[in-house]
Amino acid sequence: MATAHANHHDYHLVNPSQWPIVGSIAVFFMAVGAISWMHHSYGAAPIVFGIGVIGVLYTMASWWADVVREAQFEGDHTRVVQISHRYGMILFIASEVMFFVAWFWAFFNASLFPADAVHATRDAVFGCGAGTQMGACSVAGTWPPKGINAFDPWHLPLLNTLILLTSGTTVTWAHNSLLNNDRRGLKYGLLLTILLGATFTCVQAWEYSHAGFNFTNNVFGATFFMATGFHGFHVLVGTIFLIVCLIRANAGHFSPTQHLGFEFAAWYWHFVDVVWLFLFICIYVWGTGGGRLVGAE
Repeated sequence: MATAHANHHDYHLVNPSQWPIVGSIAVFFMAVGAISWMHHSYGAAPIVFGIGVIGVLYTMASWWADVVREAQFEGDHTRVVQISHRYGMILFIASEVMFFVAWFWAFFNASLFPADAVHATRDAVFGCGAGTQMGACSVAGTWPPKGINAFDPWHLPLLNTLILLTSGTTVTWAHNSLLNNDRRGLKYGLLLTILLGATFTCVQAWEYSHAGFNFTNNVFGATFFMATGFHGFHVLVGTIFLIVCLIRANAGHFSPTQHLGFEFAAWYWHFVDVVWLFLFICIYVWGTGGGRLVGAE
């Protein structure tokens, strides 16, 4: 019986797991709670939503703990399996790119053709900014719409750009340190990257709190907050990803030849950096005429 379960191949056959069904139930609770909450059913909706969120987080932590155990202690992640994981991560990042393509598409569709009849009709129904008559921004064909006080790209957005670019260098430092078996450099590089990521999130929250426009009633706010907010969420996820890597690094999990979890975190962080550069150039700089239209009436 001892040899009945021995592997005679390089592939990993996943053991039966309860986490897919548990996660599905948690997501169902979260979706029902969120939908009820958005329809102003304030009774048990927040509680149901909270239960769902806790269930999803518990499922994620437990499931990924199983994956870490398979890789670190059971030796299931062979070289062949790692290749498959890399393909999976590449496809995941590609799917994330498509999300951002949709947000950029919405922004450029509105900004390049502000006087289009479709946009004029939308503005007449939903409005186009505080203090602006219905449809005025589309008729005038201006971008940003009249009444919108856009952000100065050379203030907080530029600061956040420098922060993320710096974080890209620190995570690369951590990666190179790991490849050279420099545990101290790995930990310091990860710690600095985490601090920079947290700083980016704080600066963006401060920026949002001082916005001269909101998410509703104008297409500029909707496209701006959707694109930059979705990116901000990715920075938060990437920061958590790196925190887990730092915990694992302190536990001695990574080696120069076996560090797939950290490698994926670095890929993800560089992806976040590149997307922000496009956001900064297209939405903050180009979208406000290089800052000349900021505060224009």
